[in-house]
Amino acid sequence: MNHPTQDPVVHLPDTPEGCRVRLAELHDEVRSIRIEISTRDLRRQTERLSVDPDWFHRASTALRHKRLEISLVQQHLDRLAGPSRRDGMKDALISVLRAEFDDAAWSRALARARQMLEAGLEVRHG
Repeated sequence: MNHPTQDPVVHLPDTPEGCRVRLAELHDEVRSIRIEISTRDLRRQTERLSVDPDWFHRASTALRHKRLEISLVQQHLDRLAGPSRRDGMKDALISVLRAEFDDAAWSRALARARQMLEAGLEVRHG
C-alpha cells in the first residue's frame, strides 16, 4: 500500500548569514543522527539484538529530511548571495580580453581553453 509522503515545511532564512547559521545547525543535526545510528548499531551488534525497524525508519527519515533541508537552504543561500566574486572576476576578465582580441585570436584562445578543460588539465592562477 502506498502512503503519500509529506515533506517537512522548510522555513528559509531571510539573509545569507541566517542561511549559513542554519546550514551549520543542520550539519550538526545530521552528524548527531548519524552518530546515534552508529551507536545503536554497535550496541545492537555487541548485545546481539535485532534491529528496531521502527526506530531505524524514523532515524533514516529524519536524516533524509535534514539533507533535503540542507539542499534547499544552500540553494536559497546561493540565490541570496548572487554571483560569486570569483564569477564576477571571470566575467570582467573575459570582457576585457574579448575587447583586446580580434575574432581569430579569440577563437584560438577559446579552442585552447576547451582543450585544457576536456583534457582535465588543472588550471592554476598566479
